Amino acid sequence: MSQRDFAPLIKRSEAWVSQVERGVRTVKALDVLQRIADVLEMPVAELAPSAPTARAEPIPAHVRALRLLLVTDHALAAAVAEPVARPDLDRLAEQVDDIWTCAHQARYAELHTLLEALLPHLETASATTDSGRADELLAATCQVWAVALAELQQFDAAWAAAERAMRVAQRRADPVLMAACAYRRVIVFQRGQRLDLARQTADSARAALEVLLELPASRAPVVYGALTLQSAIIAARVDDAELVRELLDSARKTASAVGADREEYRVEFGPTAVALHEVAAAVELGDAGVAIRLAARIDTDRLPDFQRARLLADTARAWAQRRRPDQALALLLDAEALAPEYLARQRSVRSTTVDLLSMDPGTPGLAEFARRIGVDAPRVQPPEGRKGTARTTMRAARGPRTP
Repeated sequence: MSQRDFAPLIKRSEAWVSQVERGVRTVKALDVLQRIADVLEMPVAELAPSAPTARAEPIPAHVRALRLLLVTDHALAAAVAEPVARPDLDRLAEQVDDIWTCAHQARYAELHTLLEALLPHLETASATTDSGRADELLAATCQVWAVALAELQQFDAAWAAAERAMRVAQRRADPVLMAACAYRRVIVFQRGQRLDLARQTADSARAALEVLLELPASRAPVVYGALTLQSAIIAARVDDAELVRELLDSARKTASAVGADREEYRVEFGPTAVALHEVAAAVELGDAGVAIRLAARIDTDRLPDFQRARLLADTARAWAQRRRPDQALALLLDAEALAPEYLARQRSVRSTTVDLLSMDPGTPGLAEFARRIGVDAPRVQPPEGRKGTARTTMRAARGPRTP
């Protein structure tokens, strides 16, 4: 059976099958492994990759502290507290900015310290003022809290923080703020590999926002566009190339209507966001050449460090798909210089590093980089030394390729 014949049977592209067989893409999603096992008529356990990917690490103290902070009832304390002077919302807004900066730079220990000090004041401000600004600040804080917990692989706690943000938005009955909170839910679900929930959340929020897009001075298009980009990434991760094209086309049209890059409720969208997500989607689809060309067109001087690091990491994945470990590592090192803590927490970076070690463990600097981000380099075997992986089993079970 040829790759062309095999691919539609497992609902994947021919390029995807080729990348799995060449060892530049690993199969981790259980539903995909099950489809492959069904077609090949073998137990799914035989398809599970056997090579280790990263060292198991204990939960750091600051991560436990971020989790425990969720069950500290600041709202209850605010409800029974003695009346206080009118809160300084401008000062609170500056502190919320500091929290977002910490999260973007992956300074999680400092993030906990700031959250612990700020949350009581935000809950008090939300309870004692009628303006929507205090609620916006509280919702923004819970959103960044959720994303940080998701980056730290604490998905149950991340969901709780995202729900807290949504409750604040619902209390204000602000549909755009609610959609921004839904956007964070999508991020949390994606980090946790719950693509079905991520897709449903994004689709339902986009559908609800459509009636607001044409209103004068509406804030809805920015959040709508950002949700559209997330939907495109989700579609790319399940290899639905046609849907990816449709969603990216929609995002471009929305970006054109929005004009310059904008931010609403801490959700960023505009031409730059579209360009970055085009690269990410191409990588997820396995279109390495497209991703590399698109990345080269982006003016990185205009990007903040964490976005530049993310773009470099995506481009490194593309070069890994091209089986160029030297080029991929160079980009990962550049990304590490910009945002070392952020990079070390990215599952995709660890996966790429494992792939690079499998291709050429002797690449200068690769073993040292792997150790810094928690990948156990000595235990990773080259492709020809692995047994029982999805790609070798697929090749053996399908027999020789047909012309």
